[in-house]
Amino acid sequence: MPGPTQKLSMIRSYTWADLITLGNAVCGTVTIFACLSYISRDQSEWLWTAFVLPVFSFVFDSLDGYVARLNRRQSVLGADLDSLADIVSFGVAPAVLGYTLGLRGLWDTIFLSYFVCCGISRLARFNVTAETLKNIETGKVKHFEGLPIPSSIGLVALMALLYALGLTEQPGVADQHFLFGQTKIIGRDFHPFSLLFAVSGSLMISTIKVPKW
Repeated sequence: MPGPTQKLSMIRSYTWADLITLGNAVCGTVTIFACLSYISRDQSEWLWTAFVLPVFSFVFDSLDGYVARLNRRQSVLGADLDSLADIVSFGVAPAVLGYTLGLRGLWDTIFLSYFVCCGISRLARFNVTAETLKNIETGKVKHFEGLPIPSSIGLVALMALLYALGLTEQPGVADQHFLFGQTKIIGRDFHPFSLLFAVSGSLMISTIKVPKW
């Protein structure tokens, strides 16, 4: 670890595991770009790109820890890089994808924002409590506290299925609506499907114990 007056060299401090973590972040970022391209150009291939990239994010997120253990080299930046990449790929990107598919009412955006904030809070809590959750003998974390944020890949898969079945809103198609439809609450649009984001976020900040995979 660098001392209080020692400068941290970004390039030299990177490990192979860190580069894989950055690959996770890149996939999450391009997912957002693909959503924006779909909205602006109405081309379905961009949306399928946004559905597929989170899978690669999940793979990278699973690999970085394995590579770090394989090389037996502890990274100064590793834990923070992993959390920040996960926020982009499994927090912001799924929320943007939901918005792209039609969850654009006021209440929808509130639930989507709540989901992202829960993901951020979940990762912050893990970074603070990780040491206390480690097994004394093995030094490894045996379980997660709260649903891990990569679990949002399930929401992405569900939205991909709904899109393929024509159960999401699509530009220029007047008779296609999101699963469960939409209603108004205090004069503002609300899609009940957005509640799934709220439930997912609430499980992230809960105290349920989830075995570490």
